[in-house]
Amino acid sequence: MKKQMVTKKILISGGGTGGHVYPAIAIANELKKRDDNIDILFVGAEGRMEIEKVPDAGYKIVALPVSGLQRRFTLKNVAVIFKLLISMAKARKIIKDYNPDLVVGVGGFASGPVLRIASCMAIPTLIQEQNSYAGITNRILGKKANTICVAYEGMDKYFPKGRIVLTGNPVREEVLNVKMKTSDALKYFNISGNKKVMLIMGGSLGARTINESVLKNIELIRESGIDLIWQTGRLYFESIQKNLADRKITGIKTVEFIARMDYAYSVADVIISRAGASTISELCMAGKPSILVPSPNVAEDHQTKNAMALVRSNAALMISDSEAEKRLIPEAVQLLNNYRLIETLSMNIKKLGIKNSAERIVNEIYKLLN
Repeated sequence: MKKQMVTKKILISGGGTGGHVYPAIAIANELKKRDDNIDILFVGAEGRMEIEKVPDAGYKIVALPVSGLQRRFTLKNVAVIFKLLISMAKARKIIKDYNPDLVVGVGGFASGPVLRIASCMAIPTLIQEQNSYAGITNRILGKKANTICVAYEGMDKYFPKGRIVLTGNPVREEVLNVKMKTSDALKYFNISGNKKVMLIMGGSLGARTINESVLKNIELIRESGIDLIWQTGRLYFESIQKNLADRKITGIKTVEFIARMDYAYSVADVIISRAGASTISELCMAGKPSILVPSPNVAEDHQTKNAMALVRSNAALMISDSEAEKRLIPEAVQLLNNYRLIETLSMNIKKLGIKNSAERIVNEIYKLLN
């Protein structure tokens, strides 16, 4: 039953990647379930994926010109600082005009300026930290945030202990209960179900190493007699298609982007993936044995820390980006044939999944609203 209450205004800030955007939308959807009249406004960064995905989900969004600092010294960082100052001013105006009752930060470029201004204006703030390693921006913001919702134990080394709540990361609703979708998934991918299935999730900019590892070991994949579902990413799709055609290799399903991840999880026996927080949360809910290849191109190497949280629980395997070309596919094929290890990894990764994460986070939002 939905609660009847005076209409509240919630501002949700952040984005940049699916790991930030999809949890933000899941939180908004849960808020709407509680109260149809609640008003939600998103703040994102210009040119990032939230500017498209948030309106697609039915919510309003405004954009800041904020962007990230380059890791090496470059004149581009001068422009980044200039954009940050403009974004701070614009965030202040957005907050004054919208007058939210609470501000939620999910990480990403836009989250910093918005939460900083909200805290200065004494508006309650809640941070949703997806990773096992909190970045420097959230660590700074967490000093003044009212509540910090986290997905991993032991986060009191980054945030004030009394304000931490273990909620897990919200996942897309469609990836829940994937076992019940196997029959439809086999039809969707046009595979028989008689062979073992390896799912490779390359992603977009993070796909290069994984894609090269597959191409380097394509003969091993063919010899192993498995079905391969391969998300190559848009940048690599055409060249990989041509490579496979030139070598007359069949039986591999290559796609730029998998629209039905629930179907992909459903049929996969082993999954190869980067170690973004949102992806890991989905793997936990799906209960699938996985080999994680942390991206080296992320802030403070947080994907390695995410992956190690699973490795320490014997819930996943990890191969470094630098070793992937040599080790990734051979070890994935070995895993497909190691029934006992598959069972162990599946059982342990399921234990790490936290159900109803969006509901838990919205419960904390309502505590602050009330």
